[in-house]
Amino acid sequence: MKEVIFTGAGVALVTPFHPDGTVNYDELERLIEFQIENGTDAIVTCGTTGEAATLSGEEHTKVIDFTVKKVRGRIPVIAGTGSNDTQFAVELSKEAKALGVDGLLLVTPYYNKTSQRGLIASFNHIANSVKMPCILYNVPSRTGVNILPETYGELAKNPYIVATKEANYDISALAKTMHYCGDNLTVYCGEDVQTLAIVAMGGKGVISVLSNVLPREMHELTAAALENRMDDARVRTLQYVELMNALFMDVNPIPVKAALNMMGFNCGHCRLPLTDMSEAQLESLRAVLSKHVKLA
Repeated sequence: MKEVIFTGAGVALVTPFHPDGTVNYDELERLIEFQIENGTDAIVTCGTTGEAATLSGEEHTKVIDFTVKKVRGRIPVIAGTGSNDTQFAVELSKEAKALGVDGLLLVTPYYNKTSQRGLIASFNHIANSVKMPCILYNVPSRTGVNILPETYGELAKNPYIVATKEANYDISALAKTMHYCGDNLTVYCGEDVQTLAIVAMGGKGVISVLSNVLPREMHELTAAALENRMDDARVRTLQYVELMNALFMDVNPIPVKAALNMMGFNCGHCRLPLTDMSEAQLESLRAVLSKHVKLA
């Protein structure tokens, strides 16, 4: 069996910005400590929720470096280093490895897309170039590319491709993937609402947006599922499902950054082309969020 980078609920951490749009490192440190103090099982930095697509190369590596240094080995740190340019992904991945991350998160190529053969060639090239644990990220709603179960079967043969973050909503396809890959591929849920279902199928946890605002609660929900306390996990899922959905009432990470700001964090706005939610949306989010946390 390959290395399991983490089990439980890992947070897909936001990147806070100052009003002028620069990275707010003081607030990033505060967010990191909030996560660790509340039991999150891993930190994923510079992913979709971290607005990696709008970070410059220099910002990307600086945020990774800062996160690794502030976490200080207390929990695993996974860095998003995927790209639609395979060679750039290799270069960024090598930099992240040198900075001391525990694993890489590699999203499928976007915009220029690729075939399934291209996915195999690209992911294998990155993994073999970097030689460290890699988590694939399948999110076709964002990228327009879907990793098929048969493709996972081929990719799982690579010793450095150890896991996937699956966010294509297709449980039937996931069952085929698990059949083809067995212990050669750890599966993490990529959609909070499916955490219980995917762990029940054999997944090892979730890379979570909800964990930004409720790290302790998402950790406990996932732990209940992993420990086969399914009634507890079901109750917790239904308790938080309204908020899970509210955090996607607009394009991620717009709602979750707004929620953190409501909680008293200073995460700022998303970078363009993402814009703020309407007043009606903000009030709807506030009403849901207030059921679970004390607002500022």
